[in-house]
Amino acid sequence: MSIIDELYKKVEERGVVCVGLDTSLEYIPQWFKDKHKNNMTEMLFNFNKEIIDATYDVVSCFKVQIAYYEALGMDGLRAYSKTVKYLREKHLISIGDIKRGDIADTAKQYAKAHFSGDFEVDFITLSPYMGLDSIEPYMDYLEKGEKGAFALVRTSNKGAEDIQYIDAKSNEKIFDIVGKKINEMGKRAVGECGYSNLGAVIGCTHVDEAQIVRKNMNSSFFLIPGYGAQGGKAEDVALYLNNGNGGVVNSSRKILLAYKEKNREKEFALCAREEAIKMRDEIKKACNL
Repeated sequence: MSIIDELYKKVEERGVVCVGLDTSLEYIPQWFKDKHKNNMTEMLFNFNKEIIDATYDVVSCFKVQIAYYEALGMDGLRAYSKTVKYLREKHLISIGDIKRGDIADTAKQYAKAHFSGDFEVDFITLSPYMGLDSIEPYMDYLEKGEKGAFALVRTSNKGAEDIQYIDAKSNEKIFDIVGKKINEMGKRAVGECGYSNLGAVIGCTHVDEAQIVRKNMNSSFFLIPGYGAQGGKAEDVALYLNNGNGGVVNSSRKILLAYKEKNREKEFALCAREEAIKMRDEIKKACNL
């Protein structure tokens, strides 16, 4: 079973929610900081661990945004490493949100760094806008079925319109062309579920062309940002899924900070679970499941 088949199965069993562990220090309750005030690594890791332990059976996967850990130096990177290792120990699917986009030997080193060793994850995020030769060095891993990647195609931020929405000579948008090329490239690594180990990041905040994107990228599994804090709704997400599968939907702040809305600091992990279940069920309903 390839890694995309495992993710597809997890979505079938547990729904489409992907918990984003974008663990800013601002998100951690003060009492928890006080408890770990002499050890930054353990504070970050144990916060993540409590979120993971409270949600793993109701979500499909976890996305760990490396920038939040890099910004804290070696203590942060140790927490990142401990988090992704813990996910592997629990046999949970991990996405390292690293957004690399370089070529040749540099890309090979990034692949080695994040598909093995201290930072090993199941999937990584990549930027193809330097060209498809920035994706090629990862394809050996993807074709073997052990690892996967999500290439940025059409993102959820406002600035996506600056480049991704430029009109090409073919009367398509740039993201349409990139998406088709990623979909074609991914056909070299298709799993039994019909989706490729090379998927795509497709934001749900632009919905007008949703059906065209899904049709053009029929073998691409989607990592879908933009839900919740960025304004995406369950009905928007449903347009990018096939019968409730074919993608995972990331939520970070909405889940990690659910305890603030509920004013239940001591129960931050339980509040995260409740929010993940609510999100899962809202998307299921929107998909008529």
